[in-house]
Amino acid sequence: MYLSLFKGRAIKLKDSSGYGETMERQTILKIVAITVCMASVLAAYAYYRLSNPRNSNLIWNDEFDGTTLNLGKWNYRGLGPRRDAINVEDAISVRDGSLFITTFREGNETFTGMIGTMGFFENVFGYYECRVRFQTQPGHWSAFWLQSQTYGHVPGDTNVSGAEIDIFEYRAIYPKKIQHALYWTGEDGSLDGAAQNLETLDEASGWHAVGLDWSPDEYVFYVDGVETWRTDEAVSGAPQYIILSIEVASWGGNIADATLPDSVEVDYIRVYSEKP
Repeated sequence: MYLSLFKGRAIKLKDSSGYGETMERQTILKIVAITVCMASVLAAYAYYRLSNPRNSNLIWNDEFDGTTLNLGKWNYRGLGPRRDAINVEDAISVRDGSLFITTFREGNETFTGMIGTMGFFENVFGYYECRVRFQTQPGHWSAFWLQSQTYGHVPGDTNVSGAEIDIFEYRAIYPKKIQHALYWTGEDGSLDGAAQNLETLDEASGWHAVGLDWSPDEYVFYVDGVETWRTDEAVSGAPQYIILSIEVASWGGNIADATLPDSVEVDYIRVYSEKP
């Protein structure tokens, strides 16, 4: 008696004891059980891969797949007057798989928004990436940045105090440029900083992925997969939280010239233990 198995092979079962039919049935049941088990494993792995983009180094993310801001990951930040606008919750919305931060005007007042992960997610080192579609109007700038709760506590020591790490700042008045920047408190208590303002965008419109690889030794910044700045200055060793914001002030141009509302759109924020 032969049983056909995988890839055209066959197994001969000796039938001298009268149990050939039973052995055949048991063998078939084993094959079915193994097949079902393998299918379950493959299905679980597929689900895991869909839930964990790119690889298993993902430690935090928001894909903005809901209809409201996830208040288990984010808080509204800096509500009230800030620079030349007023930060309000209504400036933050989630729809169609994206987060929107919108600057808008009501009467003589300008409103915008800011959110952060302080108290929810604070991390040391790793690769941070934002997929973003930038705002188009003058007078405001969007930013994806990291901040520390101990900022400035020990002047001159960013390993303890942390630093402000601006992964990107974008102003529509310079449509092909993205700025990366660092700010920290110097030994004398003054504000120190360093920045790279680069013409890195072939087109300002459309989606762009902006990232930071933060290690104990250096920061490496990326735009659309291309390295744009590498520096070992003011490397933070402190836990940092994420901020997404729009700011309104003259550094971004004249908001009176803007056609509002105008939004920055974020497809996702992902944080990996190391660059994928």
